[in-house]
Amino acid sequence: MATSKREAELKQRIDPGKVPRHIAIIMDGNGRWAVEKGLPRQEGHRQGVETVRDTVRCANDLGIGILTLFAFSTENWQRPAWEVNYLMSLPEKYFQSELPELIRNNVRVRLIGDKARLPGKVRKAVEDGSEATKNNTGMILNFALNYGGRSEILRAVNDLLSDAAAGNVKGRIDENKFSAYLYTAGLPDPDLLIRTGAEKRISNFLLWQLAYAELWFSNVYWPDFSRLHLIEAVHDYQMRKRRFGKL
Repeated sequence: MATSKREAELKQRIDPGKVPRHIAIIMDGNGRWAVEKGLPRQEGHRQGVETVRDTVRCANDLGIGILTLFAFSTENWQRPAWEVNYLMSLPEKYFQSELPELIRNNVRVRLIGDKARLPGKVRKAVEDGSEATKNNTGMILNFALNYGGRSEILRAVNDLLSDAAAGNVKGRIDENKFSAYLYTAGLPDPDLLIRTGAEKRISNFLLWQLAYAELWFSNVYWPDFSRLHLIEAVHDYQMRKRRFGKL
């Protein structure tokens, strides 16, 4: 894909030492993108996978340490069966085409979310991708599949209570101890949340982890989200003053 003048200029202004360590993205607007173009909703999801490919490449190029993509929520099961089935086919297709490049670019794949309800083919595709990249030391690519922030917190609480009852947890529970029970255990919280599709909410995504994240909302539907938009978001992030309650 050719680099636009605006993209090249803006990228020159990115400070490599101040890029977000962790970016989380709510990839919204696939269906609306398709409907507005008179296309089946599946085409929006298919094009959305192309955007995932470009976004992963750009994030890696920018030196982002962790990229977490909200691919399928616990609420998405309420969609029509044909759409759920199509969405469930996408991880397998993605890894079939992209795994060699992910390995070549030293990207490590992880799954966050409740694997139990995922179809076997989906679980296997992501687990195979995780296994094939487990020794990679570059960017971590988290796919949030069957993920919900509230269910993650409840799961963590119940696991912690079980461990406490078994005598495996000592002392008071602080933030660090609690974070160790989340899907993102061992990872820094997102510095920047991006949401496409014109909506301005976090939709039950990483409720604990987004406590101090900078938020960047775009009116652009996910299939039209480009390298330029990601670079704009990172540049905007670098222009903000992050005080964390201090002066």
